[in-house]
Amino acid sequence: MLSLDDLRREIEAGRIDTVVVGITDMQGRMQGKRIHAPFFLADTLAHGTEGCNYLLAVDIDMNTVQGYDVSSWETGYADMAMAVDINTLRYLPWHEGTAMVVADLLDHHKNPITVSPRQILKKQLDRLDKAGMVAMCGTELEFIVFKDTYEEAWNKSYNDLTPANQYNVDYSLTGTARVEKLLRAIRLGMAGAGLVVESVKGECNFGQHEIAFRYADALTTCDNHSIYKMGAKEIASQQDCSLTFMAKFNEKEGSSCHIHLSFRDKAGNAIMAGDAGDGMSELGRNYLAGVQAHLRELSLLFAPNINSYKRYQPGTFAPTAIKWGRDNRTCALRLVGEGLGLRVENRVPGGDANPYLAVAGMVAAGLDGIENKLALEPIFTGNAYALETSRVPTSLQEARDIWANSQWVRDTFGADVQKHYAHMADTEIDAYSRAVTDWERFRSFERM
Repeated sequence: MLSLDDLRREIEAGRIDTVVVGITDMQGRMQGKRIHAPFFLADTLAHGTEGCNYLLAVDIDMNTVQGYDVSSWETGYADMAMAVDINTLRYLPWHEGTAMVVADLLDHHKNPITVSPRQILKKQLDRLDKAGMVAMCGTELEFIVFKDTYEEAWNKSYNDLTPANQYNVDYSLTGTARVEKLLRAIRLGMAGAGLVVESVKGECNFGQHEIAFRYADALTTCDNHSIYKMGAKEIASQQDCSLTFMAKFNEKEGSSCHIHLSFRDKAGNAIMAGDAGDGMSELGRNYLAGVQAHLRELSLLFAPNINSYKRYQPGTFAPTAIKWGRDNRTCALRLVGEGLGLRVENRVPGGDANPYLAVAGMVAAGLDGIENKLALEPIFTGNAYALETSRVPTSLQEARDIWANSQWVRDTFGADVQKHYAHMADTEIDAYSRAVTDWERFRSFERM
């Protein structure tokens, strides 16, 4: 990480000439500008920079989508201010002479844009702070590496790509060695950008890997998560290969984003562990009950795309049953650790989840469980895939409808946030309904 004084010295010495100012959009992508470093110090630091408010009202193709209150042709597509959060200042080592800072989105009156993902998380963290607690969080992202460049993959319509490994390399040292040049560059790049790297391991799908990072407070983790996704793709491109975080690339195992989250008191003490049952305190049990109670309502935040729901298949380590268990990977919610390390692992989010939205949902649900002293159902042991019980939604339409009709969502996040992200889902559903897929051509071209 960089202090402001460090940045000034680096710019004066000519070692930094560019400062990237980034925000995270609805889809979880880093968007923003590259600022000439002397201008950043002279102007952007104090006044921020601007970006069109359509950044929170476009689809994945950057098409201007109508129906959003925050941005439209009728409102003239005004600017939003990108106000830098200097606490996020860091080197961006995979780009020469470059630093980066994360920004918050503000309107012309300097008020936060309430539907921006980072603001949604900060609102829930403020509620948690008022309750005397802090959220500690870690995210585990899986990705698949291909030997094709991004341009080659595009030109092939993403068909017949060559995975970096051509067999299951879960925990295989030989398998990770095959792509160590890339994995090492990502690890070192992220360490240089202020992330605490723990380890790397192979995963089940061909070419699939995971790099683990040390947990931190929830906001820091989500900032780091977004920078990591951006940086991993950029580093892969520099090495003439590509990688994807999409939830379900093919019919084999999908790519997850398991989220580990716990609450502590403001002194950093464990408050979720205790002797109220199953190693948890009564507060810990209420917290877990809240997350479980609201999981279906929050599925839109954990699985925001059409493709997300193809990951939830029995026997694939992606959950289907909304149950909790102790170190049980068949459950949607897995209780792990003990004492200060006791935490809930949410196994529902995929690699395409927006971390700010997903973590905001977990914080809000856990806080609701604590405030209303929700009772926790008995622990589940065994194979949760075999259960007839409450299920993770099976489609974006189902998740969208649950979200849009939830009074708790409206009361917790605000009607504007509820409407905004329901419309995002509507946009994706409409686009998909008009698309003709390879699956349809293969089944229909000759045989129907």
